[in-house]
Amino acid sequence: MNELPKVSYGAWSKEKSVRHICASGGVGFEIGRYLIGKGYKAIGVKYDVKRAKAEHYVASSVDEFILSMGSKYIQSYTLSGFKGINRKDKFLVSGTPCQIDSLRRYINKMKCSENFVLLDFFCHGVPSKFVWDKYIKEQQDKLGNIDFVSWRNKQNGWHDSWAMTISPSDSGKVVDWYDSYNLLIKEKKGCVNSRWTQGDTFYNMFLGNNCLGKACYKYCKFKYDHSSADIRIGDMWGETYAKEDKGVTACVAFTQQGMDVLNNVNCELVEYPFERVAEGQIKTRIKYPMGWSFVIFFAKLQSVSMKQLVFFSRIIGKFNKIFK
Repeated sequence: MNELPKVSYGAWSKEKSVRHICASGGVGFEIGRYLIGKGYKAIGVKYDVKRAKAEHYVASSVDEFILSMGSKYIQSYTLSGFKGINRKDKFLVSGTPCQIDSLRRYINKMKCSENFVLLDFFCHGVPSKFVWDKYIKEQQDKLGNIDFVSWRNKQNGWHDSWAMTISPSDSGKVVDWYDSYNLLIKEKKGCVNSRWTQGDTFYNMFLGNNCLGKACYKYCKFKYDHSSADIRIGDMWGETYAKEDKGVTACVAFTQQGMDVLNNVNCELVEYPFERVAEGQIKTRIKYPMGWSFVIFFAKLQSVSMKQLVFFSRIIGKFNKIFK
């Protein structure tokens, strides 16, 4: 990897519809669109609604890459996407920092890193799939079959975008959610739009740090400015854009290759010191819950509702603070 001093930006897509659909400023999509235009294949993450599963896949066109738009706050299965990697083609690969670190080691060993652009993000941690399965099962019990899930939307603005949009199959869909990147997300009858600020149970568990995978608590070493990627993206929380509600992406170029890509995408880039771009991001791995409480928590996971689980996790959190 060609290491550089970090170059950091607040950024957003110049195309209004892209910025509106994406979770922050749309830079991740614009990176993919630019590199696909340069002959790269893009390996991103899509959500398989039938199997309630996020998985990596290979996109060879912008239309195929559209499915990767938006955040997916569950563990992605890499096999279906990573098995398409070879030494002759060029690839953009996006994923969690630990996934990207593993891939960096592999392509360095294979001596083909010049064919790859690696993209990760400021990672809060990966929630337990058990919690997601329980959450989506409760939604299915209320709504019936589900044909669309979105983890973030800006119907109430970027700063209140921690919203779970869930669409049942019989909601009277007229157009696809992503007919093209020129279309805004369409409203549909019967959709659930459950917000963290209004008590959404999945976000309460995730953002309360109560359901992350054990590796996130015990072993994560990729917070803040620790990355094996060429580019890191995320939401530019903090004071700089506190009054901006359309969405701004925090971007960090760690390599010359990453900086060259950012300087050529269809985005507005405003350079800031790294500390300002990363304001609000977690600096160290999240403290592991007390062993006994963690065991009890996952025992309760099978037998109580999500609301009861949130209540129970808050009690555990208070005990952890008292006895830490």
